[in-house]
Amino acid sequence: MIGRLRGTLADKQPPHVLLDVNGVGYELEVPMNTLYRLPALEQPVTLHTHMVVREDAQLLYGFFEKRERELFRELIRLNGVGPKLALALMSGLEIDELVRCVQAQDTSTLMKIPGIGKKTAERLLVELKDRFKAWENISGISTLVTEPLNVTAVSSAQNDAVSALISLGFKPQEASRAVTAVQEDGLSSEELIRRALKGMI
Repeated sequence: MIGRLRGTLADKQPPHVLLDVNGVGYELEVPMNTLYRLPALEQPVTLHTHMVVREDAQLLYGFFEKRERELFRELIRLNGVGPKLALALMSGLEIDELVRCVQAQDTSTLMKIPGIGKKTAERLLVELKDRFKAWENISGISTLVTEPLNVTAVSSAQNDAVSALISLGFKPQEASRAVTAVQEDGLSSEELIRRALKGMI
């Protein structure tokens, strides 16, 4: 099991990143909250990881903080929640927002996440409420907001943002509309993703 990687950020293609560790490139999938906090390319970074081994693939998921990885592991223990849905939940809602949803049993907010219908939302809230005591420690994570990173070409940033939203389960037209609605000159793909998700959730 690979639990942590420390290396140089070689590439970012949301929601995937490539980490160069002593000449070996590790491809990881990360939630958007981790993506927002990553440094510029060629800068050092440490990610806490969770590895999933399947018959047809070995997948690595990366997280900026241990508590984020703990939350991911809690989510994938829930009935019917796989890594993709867990990342969508963590990308669409800040952790304190997710905790508030559980406290209020707020199905409508959860239903805005791709792949979650009414019955799934109701079931998740019941299961999460049962685990809520363990979540109280996780909920202390601060809101993950950063300044925009170095500017890239607008078309490239928009394309990366749309691709990231589609990978989270949003329909291509929804993703394109959401990114276009928040587009401003000079925004990085990470900032576009953050703003688009806020507008959709």
